[in-house]
Amino acid sequence: MGEFVRVEVEDGIATIRLDRPKMNALDAAMQRELIEAAREVTQDDAVSAVIIYGGERVFAAGADIKEMAPMSYAQMSGRPSRLLQDFTKALAGIPKPVIAAITGYALGGGLEVALTADFRVAGEGAKVGQPEIQLGIIPGAGGTQRLARLVGPAKAKDLVFTGRHVKADEALAMGLVDRVVPDADVYAAAREWAASFVGGPAIALRAAKQAIDEGLEVGLDAGLEIERSQFAALFATEDQKNGMKSFMEEGPGKAVFEGR
Repeated sequence: MGEFVRVEVEDGIATIRLDRPKMNALDAAMQRELIEAAREVTQDDAVSAVIIYGGERVFAAGADIKEMAPMSYAQMSGRPSRLLQDFTKALAGIPKPVIAAITGYALGGGLEVALTADFRVAGEGAKVGQPEIQLGIIPGAGGTQRLARLVGPAKAKDLVFTGRHVKADEALAMGLVDRVVPDADVYAAAREWAASFVGGPAIALRAAKQAIDEGLEVGLDAGLEIERSQFAALFATEDQKNGMKSFMEEGPGKAVFEGR
């Protein structure tokens, strides 16, 4: 357990809890702790799904500007800028379903953390955005890339060029978040969603996530080859044997999976 990030596991669901008062500003120490948290939930076979959560009041208001402001180009072009990429890559690389539970602000680096998740649940009062342009910089932890892939280049440019804050209803309409619920229900809604993956075919879920994510980075033919390879490999698993046997004998939706 780190100073600012902790991992809590219950009923097959791991919660990566951001806890750096007051606004979960993502300084270098917190970024390193998030890399360790991603590694921990990846390696824990008891974890079927993951929630990233900043608490009842705020998800994360962004990177620690006080830490970055004095840096020169030479300083930022080294380890700090690479760490920004490394910690979000670590979160995006978790080979299990990941849900970001967004309350309050998810701005700058906070939104970039949410973009690493597979799904985003936002509270009605949540506000998201990439305001880095207002500081004379651009997003540096994946915002220009993951945001454009999620909502398309025009909408991403609107958010990045203006730095404006987007309310939950607009974020839902543009596909930036997947569900909007009352603020008090955000974490419960994320847990309910995560619970739907507990007891599922873990290896197949991992293969599906990998095929989709890696396929987005290549042409169609290469993506289809990734899919074909993952599809065939699943026929070496016990889950495939159990799943198909159960389907033939009992009908759909009754298989018991062991993650092997």
